[in-house]
Amino acid sequence: MRRGRLVGTAIGLAVAVALGGAYALRPAEVSPAAIRASVEQSPELLDSAWGLPAASSYGQSLTWQANGSFCGPASIANVFRSIGEEETSEAEVLEGTGWCRLGFCWMGLTLDELAEVARAKTERKVTVLRDLTPDEFQRHLRASNDPSKRYIVNFSREAIFGAGVGHHSPIGGYLEAEDLVFVLDVNERFKPWLVPREKLYSAVDTLDGDHKRGLLLIE
Repeated sequence: MRRGRLVGTAIGLAVAVALGGAYALRPAEVSPAAIRASVEQSPELLDSAWGLPAASSYGQSLTWQANGSFCGPASIANVFRSIGEEETSEAEVLEGTGWCRLGFCWMGLTLDELAEVARAKTERKVTVLRDLTPDEFQRHLRASNDPSKRYIVNFSREAIFGAGVGHHSPIGGYLEAEDLVFVLDVNERFKPWLVPREKLYSAVDTLDGDHKRGLLLIE
């Protein structure tokens, strides 16, 4: 009888993990129309953004995240590729870190967990930036045009697109004259886009558990 209970519990846990994994891998439910209405993707502005110092190091191409929970590892992999680090795939970024062992990141990675992954794979300085004021946020956006720095932004999709969950993606730079931030979205459904600084700040100034979202700086 006891053995039967144990087997039943094990099966239940396996089913729960499988269902949880399916939930974690499900893409954000944002329609193409909502994407078009929420952000700027005009060819002219995108061309200008790709010419920014940091953005140009990506070669106008990104490696898309493998599943809905891998935005963090995909962001690091793309950043590493842009600065000449060796680990330029999600698998290489995650190898040996202990994170996302079953092929998905359970409910995604927090900003601090993503920093831990990055620090395990680079000797560069990795800094978590959160609780930023609007002025501090803009100062870091200006710094994102410095080719020696790379930023990853953690934001709420819902605050920008009206639906979706938390997400990580690299920042390609800042068109200061237009006050637009270039987000290199690693989700192929969205692709890179530009958004007003204040709108992105509102999406960053949200809670992920007990902590605010923010920026990850690699330099």
